[in-house]
Amino acid sequence: MMAGGSIRVLLSDDHPIVRSGVRDLLSLSERIEVIGEAGDGQEALDKAIQLRPDVLLMDMEMPGLNGVEVARRLVGQALDVRILALSAYDSIQFINGILELGAYGYLTKEEMPEAIIEAVEGVACGQKGWLSARIRAKHEAWCETRRQSEATATRLSKREKQVLTLIAEGLDNPTISERLFISLGTVKNHVTNIYNKLGLRTRAEAVTWAWENNLVERN
Repeated sequence: MMAGGSIRVLLSDDHPIVRSGVRDLLSLSERIEVIGEAGDGQEALDKAIQLRPDVLLMDMEMPGLNGVEVARRLVGQALDVRILALSAYDSIQFINGILELGAYGYLTKEEMPEAIIEAVEGVACGQKGWLSARIRAKHEAWCETRRQSEATATRLSKREKQVLTLIAEGLDNPTISERLFISLGTVKNHVTNIYNKLGLRTRAEAVTWAWENNLVERN
C-alpha cells in the first residue's frame, strides 16, 4: 500500500462503460485509489508489472489474454499483486483456473456495490475466499464431483488406467493390444471392467470420463 494507507487498484475490463462504473463505485471508499485502467489482457499484464498495484481487479474474458492467462504470467513474474476477479462470466474453467493460480476471490458483476468495495479492501489486507454465492456454489459442486471421480478412479487397476488412457487417445482394441503386448481378449476384458467400475456404457463415455478426470489432455 502507498503511504497513508491507500489501496492501489488496477482496474481491467474491455468495456469502457463498465470500467467507468466500477471506478466511480470504488471512489466511494476513501481507502481505495484507482491508479490505472486496462482494456485488454496484455495491457493488464503490462500495467500490473509497471504500476505494481496492491489489487488487480480484473474481468475474465478480455481480448488477447484472458484473465487466467494474465494471472499465470503474473505468477511467473513473482509479483506481489493480489488478484480479484470481477466478471460476468461464471465458467468453471475460469473459476478454477484463476483460483488455482492464487487469486484472492471471484465476484460476479451482479454483486451489491458495498460487497465489491468490501472485497477489494479485504483482499488488500490479505484475505482470501471472496466468492459470490453463485461462484461458490459452482466451485464447491465441481470440487465434490472431482473428489467422487478421484475416489472412483482408485478402483481401476494400473493396467485398466493404461487401457482407458489409450482409448481416450483414440486407439481401437487391436491397436491397444499391440501397444501393451497383451491379447485382444485381455483388452476386451479390461474394457468391460472399466465400463463396469465407472458406470459407463460406450467408448465415447469412456473418452469423456478420461478427459474430465485428466487422464489425457484434450486436443
